[in-house]
Amino acid sequence: MIATQLKYDLLMFSRELFYVVFTLIVPPVTYLFMGSLYGGFTYAGNLSYAESYTPSFILLITFGVVFFAFGFDQVTNRVSGVEKRIALAPVSRRTILISGILKSIIITSFGYIFVSLIGVMAYDLTFEINNALQSFGLFMLLNAVLLIISSAIYSFFKTINGALVFSIVTFQVVLFTGGFAMPIDRMPAFVQTIAAVNPLYHMNQLFISVWNGQFQLERTSLISLAYIGLCVILALFALRFATRYRSSM
Repeated sequence: MIATQLKYDLLMFSRELFYVVFTLIVPPVTYLFMGSLYGGFTYAGNLSYAESYTPSFILLITFGVVFFAFGFDQVTNRVSGVEKRIALAPVSRRTILISGILKSIIITSFGYIFVSLIGVMAYDLTFEINNALQSFGLFMLLNAVLLIISSAIYSFFKTINGALVFSIVTFQVVLFTGGFAMPIDRMPAFVQTIAAVNPLYHMNQLFISVWNGQFQLERTSLISLAYIGLCVILALFALRFATRYRSSM
């Protein structure tokens, strides 16, 4: 049953041009475009463009897929009455949820491989097996974190248009304040302030350091880990509250 539902969900994703463009086309194109402008620069930690931005754009794809194809889909299903019809259908809500999670993991893993291959072919990116395994493990963990946060945020939306506007605006904010467009320390002070409260910025910094074998338990990384953990805890509370609220209606 899950395999059938997963096949259907993947097919529906491929037919949604909006999802495909924002999650699987915009990030790789931006990665290549920025590489043509800043490919010769050296970044924090003495990293090349590919070493610094390959993990960043993998994370950007992950964010886009989870928020658009998972979180936004939940709003669509809830507002359009699909959730109510599920209660009467042979496919359980649990099956739909598991299928949605697996769909997100499969698509984000494709993005992981796709951007990595671009890095190898366009920028001579190389891998060390230990770093590759550790970064993929963190990648899966970040998937789980984003799934929780996405579920919590979108659980409060009551209209599709509101969720859509939020998704588009959030994608742009994340793109510029998450360290995906250019190094945050080279951007205006107000952008740096927004970045400090943006969980994606902290996830990005951790992912870059693990990807390049530079992760250390120091003040900056501990702050990022603590902040991400706090966001997950708050998201779980918010998700529980939203679920109880809908059940009481």
